[in-house]
Formats: sequence, structure tokens, C-alpha cells
Amino acid sequence: MKKIFFLVSLLVLSSICFAQQKPNVIILFADDMGYGDLGINGHPTIQTPNLDQMGMEGIRFTNFYSTSPACTASRYGLLTGRYPDRSGFSWVLNPNSPRGIHPKEYTLAEFLKDQGYATAMYGKWHLGTTKMEYLPLQNGFDEYLGLPYSNDMIPPKWPDIPLLSGNDTLTLNPDQTTLTQLYTERAIEFMEKNQDDPFFIYMPYAMPHVPLYPGEKFQGKSRRGLYGDVIEEIDWSVGQILDYLRETGLSENTMVWFTSDNGPWIIKDELGGSSGLFRDGKGSTWEGGQREPGILWWPGEIDEGAVYMEIASTKDIYPTIAGILEEELPEDMVLDGIDIFKFSLFKEEPERTFFYYGYDNTVFAARQGRWKLHIRTNSQTGKTYFDDPLPLLFDLETDPSEQYNLATERPEIVEELQALIQTHNEESAANPDFYTLEESNEK
Repeated sequence: MKKIFFLVSLLVLSSICFAQQKPNVIILFADDMGYGDLGINGHPTIQTPNLDQMGMEGIRFTNFYSTSPACTASRYGLLTGRYPDRSGFSWVLNPNSPRGIHPKEYTLAEFLKDQGYATAMYGKWHLGTTKMEYLPLQNGFDEYLGLPYSNDMIPPKWPDIPLLSGNDTLTLNPDQTTLTQLYTERAIEFMEKNQDDPFFIYMPYAMPHVPLYPGEKFQGKSRRGLYGDVIEEIDWSVGQILDYLRETGLSENTMVWFTSDNGPWIIKDELGGSSGLFRDGKGSTWEGGQREPGILWWPGEIDEGAVYMEIASTKDIYPTIAGILEEELPEDMVLDGIDIFKFSLFKEEPERTFFYYGYDNTVFAARQGRWKLHIRTNSQTGKTYFDDPLPLLFDLETDPSEQYNLATERPEIVEELQALIQTHNEESAANPDFYTLEESNEK
């Protein structure tokens, strides 16, 4: 594994030196897709040939996490490289939520725009809508088309949902069966316009978040039912993007990331997805809530079929891209993610630690290396799973399904992880979010 990523790192660094233009960046971000929903991860009936091939041609991450088990907080983590407790708002924003992404956040889109990239977003935003400053165009994107929040935030509970084009409303209550195809077509048009310049495309799909609306050509096609239809259309979309890159010769200068914002919505029964062998799903800090499919595709620049087993997450995408570009981020910028290529090349530091944030944006669990400690647990199902008192300790290398609590047998590991959580919480408190800083200054 070290050898694979030593070669990967050298290839990436050399490509930056000799390529005529900076590499294009595409992030494809599913909504509520489970680790077990892909054929390459073992699903028996959902057909995902394009994603499977993408994984076989690129790097497949087996310990890849969303930064949060919920929609808004996970998107914040992806675009800022920070844990959700730094956001200053709750983990899921409603259409009328007064807060959104703070103007002082330096998003991935803003960073790439400063490096000369054309930037576009097609899909679900969900980082605030009640002020213009919260919207995509004000946070680094040149173009935007999509829903401002989740596709179930619709009448009669909520007002009419807008399909936004830039800062303007294109239509209300759009036909959601057209969304996946619409976003895909717009992404290809954007690539056509910017073939001669570096571009960044962020495409957070509306689904498989419920309600499920597969396109007409995909309705009734999957043996998995409506949920499978939606996944197979997303797989089609990925295929369209990758085929365009291959056909135009852009593939070797374009890195494409694919993952999901959080685990499957398992309380929706057959309308929700699969966590595979992991426990629970969306909304929980069990593995099924945050362990996601993770693929990086970049033909000619990374080894085909590489499997990365170290801990990685959506908050690492931003600093990894910055590292590939060899561009420094602001010195005063508090980042929680790391450049995973650099980590793989220079493994002198301790094993990585990942903190799982629950519904109140506080730490519920922590993982270092093989060990995961739960100090709080939750599940949308209402299940507690264990009669054992907290904390709970699991060895995720031998027990990825979190079935065998080892807290009593390994008290020294419990103590070590508890200390890590305490240190992390103290560090977070010393670096408050922008909203808290503003409120402190006003007093």
C-alpha cells in the first residue's frame, strides 16, 4: 500500500510540473447513497457498471467517510475541509433557517476560482437560502443550477421549492424526474465551453434522497425497484461524464471524485438504500451513517485498481486538491482535513484520527487506526443495539460491523481515545466559528 501511494504521489507531482494546464476537478456527490449500493461493493441487483469501472480504473477507498451523517453538515465539510462544529449552524438547515454558510468561509470553489478555474455547480446546495450571501454564486461558483435544499422540502409542509439558475428562480416545483439528466447535460455543456481552461464542477445529485424520481428511461428498469432505478440513473450520469472526458481527450487532465453525503435512509424501508455490512445508516454515527463509497478517477496519473485502506474523508478532498496544485492555503485558515497523498508519502505521524459528529454537532465517537470509541450513540430507528454501558469500543479491522464491544477488555485504548476526544474538543473551543466570533465581538 505504501508503495502504491509513493508512486501515485510522484505521478501527481510530476503531472503538475509538466502539464500545460492545471488539472480539471469534478466532484460527483450522491445524496443518501449507502456503501452497499454499488455493484463493486457487493450489491446483488443494482447495476452500476460505470461506477464499478471507475473504481477499477482509479483508486477505491475502503475507509472513506462523510464529514457528517446529515445533509447540510456533510456539504459544509466537503466545501470547507472542516468539521461541522465550525459552521455555526445546525446539521440540517430548513428553507427558513436564518443562518447559512458564513461569508468568511473560504470554500473549495473560491480557492479554485482564485487559481484561475471556471467553476460551476449543478444540484443540491443546502447551505442556506434566506440571505443572498449564502447562495452558490456568492461562495465561489460562476454558474449554478439546482435545488437550494433537499428535494423533500416541498408543499404542503414547506413553500414551493424553486429550481434556481444563479440567484434567480427558473421555475417552482420542477419535475424531479428530469433533474439527474438536466444536471448531467449542463455539466457537459460547461466542459464544452471551458475545454481550454481549467474547470471545477461540483454536482451534488438530488437523489437517492426521497422522494425518488428516476428519469423516464430508467423507471421500472432495476430489479431493486424504484431505489435501484434512481441509482442506475446516477450511474448513467457518471458514465456520460467519464465518456465525454475520454472522447475529448480531457480524461488524463481531469480528476473525478465520487462519494455520498451520508449513509442510506434506512427508516424509509425499501425506498432507502443499503449500508452493506455496516451498522445503521443516515443520521447515526455508527459506520453505516458515515462510511461511504469513495472513488478517485484520474487516468494516466494514478495507478489503476489501487485500494486505499487508510482513513480518509470528504474533508480531505479540499486540502488534497490544494496539495496536488502545490498551492498554499491561507495561514490563518483552520482546516481539519489533510492532503491524503502527502500523508501516504510521509507516514511518520501517528495513525489518523477521525471524529464522528452527531445531531447536535458534537463528537459522538472517534476512530484512530483500527479502534473506534462511541461515547454517545443514536439512530433514527430508535435502536440502542447494546445493553452495555457507554463507552463502546470496536476493532473495525476485524469487526467492521461493530458487533463486539471490547471496552472492558481494552481499557487502555478507551482511555487513549477519550483523551483524544477531550483534546479535540478543547482545540475546537479555542477556534470558534465565525458566527460565535461575531457575537463575541458585539458584546
